[in-house]
Amino acid sequence: MSTIIEEFLRVGVYKRSQGRIVRQVTFAAMALTLLIGLWKLVWMLRGFGEGYSTWFCYGLPGVLAVVGLWAVYRSVNLPAFADFLIAVEAEMNKVSWPSRGELIRWSVVVILMIFSIGLLLAAFDVFWIWFFKLIGVYSA
Repeated sequence: MSTIIEEFLRVGVYKRSQGRIVRQVTFAAMALTLLIGLWKLVWMLRGFGEGYSTWFCYGLPGVLAVVGLWAVYRSVNLPAFADFLIAVEAEMNKVSWPSRGELIRWSVVVILMIFSIGLLLAAFDVFWIWFFKLIGVYSA
C-alpha cells in the first residue's frame, strides 16, 4: 500500500520519451471525464437549494479537480500502466492504415450492407406479422 502512495507522490515522468502521444491522449480523455463529472457536481450542488454556500458549491469541486487531475497525471505515469500505454503506441505504429480511397470504398460497402440487412429484417418482420394475422394469432 505504501508503494502506491509513494508512486502517487512522485513528481517525475516514467520513461519520458516513450509512449508520449498515447499517454497525452489518455491523460486528456481521463481529465475530460473527471472535469465533466465535476461540472455536473457543481450543478447538482447549486440545484439542491440555498443550504450550500457559494464556496462549498465551487470550492469542493475545485479541490477535487486539483486532486483528481494530479491523480490522473500520476496514473498515466505508473510503471505498469505506462508500460501498457507504451506497448499500445508501439503496436499502433505497426498498423498499416488504409488509403483514403480504400477507406471510402470499405465504408460504402459497410453502410450498404447495414441498410440491406435492415431491409431484410424489416421484410421478415412484415412477413411474420402478415402470417400471424392470417392464422389469427396476431390481432394488433
